[in-house]
Amino acid sequence: MINLTNCDVEPIHIPGQIQSHGFLIVIDQQFVIRYHSENLTGHLEGLPDTLLGEHINSIKPIIGKNEPPDFMIQLIALGKSNGFEQTNPFTTDIQGKPYYLIISHSSDYYLLEFEPAISDNVLDVQKAIGRSISEMLADKNLQNLLNNSAQQIKKVINYDRVMVYRFADDGHGEVVAEARDENLESWLGLHYPASDIPQQARELYKRNLTRLIADVHTEPSRILSTSEHGATPLDLTNSQLRAVSPVHIQYLKNMEVDSSFSISLLYKGNLWGLIACHNYTPRFIDFKSRESAKLIGQILSSALEFRQDEESQHQTDAFKAAVDKLSKYMFKTGSIEEALLKNDTTILDVTTATGAVLVFEKNIMPIGAAPTQEQVESIVGWVNNNVSEQIFYTDNFTSLNPDAVAYKDIASGIMITTLSAELSEYIIWFKPEKLQKIVWAGNPEKPTETDENGLLKISPRKSFDAWAETVSGKSETWSNEEIKSVIRLKTEVMSAISQKASEIRLLNERLKQAYEELDTFSYTISHDLKNPLSTITSFSQLMMRDDTISPRSKDFLARIVSGAERMRLMINEVLDYTRVGRAAPDFKEIETGEMISDLVKDLKVAFKAESLHVEIGNTPPIKGDPMMISQVFSNLLSNAIKYSLKSPCPQIKIEGKEDEVEVVYSISDNGMGIDIKQLPFIFELFKRLDNVREIEGSGVGLAIVKRIMEKHQGKIWADSELDKGSTFYVAFKK
Repeated sequence: MINLTNCDVEPIHIPGQIQSHGFLIVIDQQFVIRYHSENLTGHLEGLPDTLLGEHINSIKPIIGKNEPPDFMIQLIALGKSNGFEQTNPFTTDIQGKPYYLIISHSSDYYLLEFEPAISDNVLDVQKAIGRSISEMLADKNLQNLLNNSAQQIKKVINYDRVMVYRFADDGHGEVVAEARDENLESWLGLHYPASDIPQQARELYKRNLTRLIADVHTEPSRILSTSEHGATPLDLTNSQLRAVSPVHIQYLKNMEVDSSFSISLLYKGNLWGLIACHNYTPRFIDFKSRESAKLIGQILSSALEFRQDEESQHQTDAFKAAVDKLSKYMFKTGSIEEALLKNDTTILDVTTATGAVLVFEKNIMPIGAAPTQEQVESIVGWVNNNVSEQIFYTDNFTSLNPDAVAYKDIASGIMITTLSAELSEYIIWFKPEKLQKIVWAGNPEKPTETDENGLLKISPRKSFDAWAETVSGKSETWSNEEIKSVIRLKTEVMSAISQKASEIRLLNERLKQAYEELDTFSYTISHDLKNPLSTITSFSQLMMRDDTISPRSKDFLARIVSGAERMRLMINEVLDYTRVGRAAPDFKEIETGEMISDLVKDLKVAFKAESLHVEIGNTPPIKGDPMMISQVFSNLLSNAIKYSLKSPCPQIKIEGKEDEVEVVYSISDNGMGIDIKQLPFIFELFKRLDNVREIEGSGVGLAIVKRIMEKHQGKIWADSELDKGSTFYVAFKK
């Protein structure tokens, strides 16, 4: 039997037909008609059945009789120069009736779409929108913002039902706000499975911010083409008239909806949800009115982003303050457990968890609502056998560990940061089970059916009666703000642990031994490799001077020389790394302002970064080895420049802040950023992240910086977001 997952592969961008309230003409780069909709003659009287192969100017007497002879060609030229959003829509006359001409791209073709310039809506949408926007944004509360928006949009477009529909991480949706006619039952709070709006449809909603289905009962019009051009289906991704999937049409019919209109809501480029509008009679909205409605979606998207970022920033600030306090506690006391558990701020304050446990030096120390000691020991055993990540989190621990069912009311969600896998030392946070009663619009798991006529009934929710499901064993999800907070806390804890000179720890001894072995190995190998490498380079360069060698052979030799040079640079960086390990810092008072300014000037020249904007803030003095500290800032600034140069307006900011304990410098950029899951590994030797493979580098620089900071009993950490940029922090003791 066919099931709902078939929707995920339906090619909805190439339906081969359009909605019949308008018509379509497709021309190539020579302005010759290669496709057109079958309903052309229904809108244009006096035309032959097909215009395929004709020049677009051949239909000028019928379309836009008061326009210049080649006005459509002029519009295309203008759109190519300035963007078609500047020319759309063009109002023209077709046999005494006003039509809008909307032009867009489809591969090497131009789509010319014509649709009536008069809406069924009695209101002037463009005028009504201005009055409604201020009322939409009147309340700062996010839920009130959504409620206001639904009410105002209903006033503007006058549909029977207007819903704000939000997508969950798994693709299913929920009606989170609603405005409706009094005679309609409420759908507020109903959930709809992801298959109702499959993945490829969600992608199109990101491209086309409005979507009109004027009448589900009209027959779509086929797109005609010659056999030569018809072999490749016409991509209607950018089309306004693109026909609707039969699956979705049947879905709307099952809901007894005759017309629908949607406005996309985006959050940082991703589809947050939809303003979904239903009418129980056919309803056509003209292009200008749809564009005005799109403005509502864009303003609401911006407001959503601002409100959510505001809430996230508030939480980030609170977590950061908690980590800063814990860091100071650890610095002042010799006891890690006392610093993390015994003050007014504890490890509970770096997340929204209700309980936590510190597993450290063979002790289990709980705080808040935590499982029993025996249960924690079981969790640690499970972690030792199943977790390899430095940061691990789940909101459904029972699905991974059946034993967790016994304490799911306390720990359905867990987050773990590993202090030492070898010593089984962890910090673990717990979130309790949050029973959820999800009310679906019908049973989402029921398969599709065929009716007595053999027609596919796409939606199993014929009456859309509520179908309740209780979800157990899950907690509230862990937010990105919580994950970043735990990563930073781990950095602080590991720094504090490494400074406990009075305690001999197995991990530190093994790290020390590994460092010494690496130093000896890398120094010996690097030194011994230099002589044969010089020989390879010298002989290759000599051979390149031989005129009897073919150009292809010279090219191979040039590649050998280039590869040898890259290897020489890597050897030098490895030697730098080992020298840092052997050298003792010569501490002096350093005025960093002049050092940073000189580095910036040199690096801008080296990277040819004329467009780079660098802001240098406060530069308080620090104590350290001048040569090593210069290497720290040189590496960090070099990375910031290198990974932000591809940004439209590359920007870097360097700033120092000091308190009674330490001086902290931050180096921020707006470059490529780092995946949050990769942050714990960026200071490892030879670590290169996937998104920077094409940029030259060895993966040694940050390892050198980390080693220098350890020599200075300082700290280094980073905060980053993909495609947004990175901030590296270095903290020096006073």
